[in-house]
Amino acid sequence: DEIPTVVGIFSAFGLVFSVSLFAWICCQRKSSKSNKTPPYKFVHVLKGVDIYPENLNSKKKFGADDKSEAKNKSAMPKSSLHLDLEKRDLNGNFPKTTPKIQSSPGLENLSPKHFAEKKKDSVSPDSLKSITSLSCEDKQDKLGTLFFSLEYNFEKKSFVVNIKEARGLPAMDEQSMTSDPYIKMTILPEKKHKVKTRVLRKTLDPAFDETFTFYGIPYSQIQDLTLHFMILSFDRFSRDDVIGEVLIPLAGIELSEGRLLMDREIIKRNVRKSSGRGELLISLCYQSTTNTLTVVVLKARHLPKSDVSGLSDPYVKVNLYHDKKRISKKKTHVKKCTPNAVFNELFVFDIPCEGLDDISIEFLVLDSDRGSRNEVIGRLTLGSSAEGTGGEHWKEICEYPRRQIAKWHMLCDG
Repeated sequence: DEIPTVVGIFSAFGLVFSVSLFAWICCQRKSSKSNKTPPYKFVHVLKGVDIYPENLNSKKKFGADDKSEAKNKSAMPKSSLHLDLEKRDLNGNFPKTTPKIQSSPGLENLSPKHFAEKKKDSVSPDSLKSITSLSCEDKQDKLGTLFFSLEYNFEKKSFVVNIKEARGLPAMDEQSMTSDPYIKMTILPEKKHKVKTRVLRKTLDPAFDETFTFYGIPYSQIQDLTLHFMILSFDRFSRDDVIGEVLIPLAGIELSEGRLLMDREIIKRNVRKSSGRGELLISLCYQSTTNTLTVVVLKARHLPKSDVSGLSDPYVKVNLYHDKKRISKKKTHVKKCTPNAVFNELFVFDIPCEGLDDISIEFLVLDSDRGSRNEVIGRLTLGSSAEGTGGEHWKEICEYPRRQIAKWHMLCDG
């Protein structure tokens, strides 16, 4: 019985020894492989160099000696630009070095103020005034000329407008002294047809050559229409600059004989300002049990004429604020071509806090315009901190909850 046990012990020790020896050999091979450098081509591919060592005969190889670098530095001419990489700052920029000026007896006595005075004296104030006045007059008086053609297609019962080009536009960008013009065209008075051309970059004589065809317009109604061209300059960072406008009444223009070529001088935009911004009738009701605010936008009256046609397409945007942060927004439907709109639309807002101390509501009356950004006709704010009728109306709904209270409010400038 003792012999098999001894054999089993020896075999177990032998197995453990052989396994440990095999593991040691594998580790040695792995370490020896890691110490070896990969092939030269593989190193350069990792570094992003797309050439192989065979093609580096006439070029500087990586890992060159310092002696060769010193020779190259000495061989460089003195006039060549040399950048010392060790002198760069933390951001990787080179420090600005001021060139040394040899001092002379005449220059030592001159101060920097003396140089500034000499520069100022080189251009007289009178010449500056004349230059600025001329540039301002040119910008104000000369806005360019618009060239276009009109035609009526009797077979298709369509009205065709071709915007050809504009010449002599003023420069709206003072840095590049150019403009990025484009044209918006509207058929008045209904404002149903609104189109615009593409933007042409950096030109004062844009050649658009774009044709717009309007279907469903009877020839008998052409005499009642007016074409309104708005010439603008595109601005990527702010609102587009208005260069001018052209207004063409079609009364007395005969299109039965064929295409009619026309040109008109671009005039300054006529902005009609009214004494007031109109009034808005609002009804409010605060439900303290459900903590909700019911807002009814009833009517608007005496809205100003915000378009050339004298008609507006108003709608009301309602914004609810809590601690000066907008938490909800609603808007009414658009009422076409009227300065006295009847909305009668109800909105219910959930109040996130108890009471109306930190709540305010804003009403924006806007003119709907599909071709451009909607213009704000007037603004109204109701809240505890509001002045005038806005504050009085808010105080009443807080004192008399569950009661619907309606009031007229004057609109302020948007």
